[in-house]
Amino acid sequence: MPSSFDARNFANDWIAAWNSHDLEAILSHYAPEVTLTSPLAAKLTGESSGTICGKDALRLYFAKGLEFFPNLEFTLIDVMQGVWSIVVYYKNQRDTRTGEFMEFDEESKVVRVVANYSL
Repeated sequence: MPSSFDARNFANDWIAAWNSHDLEAILSHYAPEVTLTSPLAAKLTGESSGTICGKDALRLYFAKGLEFFPNLEFTLIDVMQGVWSIVVYYKNQRDTRTGEFMEFDEESKVVRVVANYSL
């Protein structure tokens, strides 16, 4: 990632976008070719792989999620940084804990997400 990339700032901005329920602000963090894999995606879309491919499909999935969870609110717990990736660890309004592994491109946009949820 570029040396100017700040994982904590990214995570705070990402959390703020979700908490605002502003779909365009949320999507601004993702590259056009993004893939997201999540157990929740499997549940909401009926796609057994739980994988969403491309920003247009991600837009539909996130819109559905915001509609399904109108009181959605995230609280950042921690951020971990790798070479080209971060893990954003947060909890939601139901106290479910989530760790999202996010891999980035050269423009600091998310190209791959793998979401994991507490049991």
